[in-house]
Amino acid sequence: MSLPHAILTALLEKPSSGLELTRRFDRSIGYFWSATHQQIYRELGKLEKAGFIRALPTDSPTRGRRKEYEVLVPGREELGRWVGEREEPRALRDPLMLRLRAAGVVGVGDDLVEELRRHRELHSARLAEYREFQRRDAERGHGTERDRVQALVLQGGIDLERFWVNWLEGALADLAGPAPAPGAAAPGASPPTAP
Repeated sequence: MSLPHAILTALLEKPSSGLELTRRFDRSIGYFWSATHQQIYRELGKLEKAGFIRALPTDSPTRGRRKEYEVLVPGREELGRWVGEREEPRALRDPLMLRLRAAGVVGVGDDLVEELRRHRELHSARLAEYREFQRRDAERGHGTERDRVQALVLQGGIDLERFWVNWLEGALADLAGPAPAPGAAAPGASPPTAP
């Protein structure tokens, strides 16, 4: 996914100013695609220059007033084109996983174990937040296609957070246990095969 497409999606949902977009990224879109205030404003300029969006006309003077943007037909077409593209799954790129692998070489210290606990708590809090969103949305119902698609995105977030909580709990339990004997396979690992 790219930031321009995230912005086009947000503007099609509701015409907004750059500041409103930043707030919406903080509240919803940012759960799966983050962007800074500066990145959003930079992309708004590029999208406007490309003819994908425009500032909404206004009768009041523009100086000191926030510009609200809407998506034009070419922007909607670009978003539709992008939605239909084929894209390969991306490899996980998480510094925590890399740090854990490095700990296999230099040793697991108390600081890393504490960091794993902190991540577990953060993912547990996010999972609780997503479940609350799901409870709230269930009360409203899922009548439209947009509601159903948003429910699917939310379920994906719940499943991902549940994965992280479970994985981190397992990692912490494994690191708290005795170290395996030299040459022993890790728990759950397949036995080595002959070349």
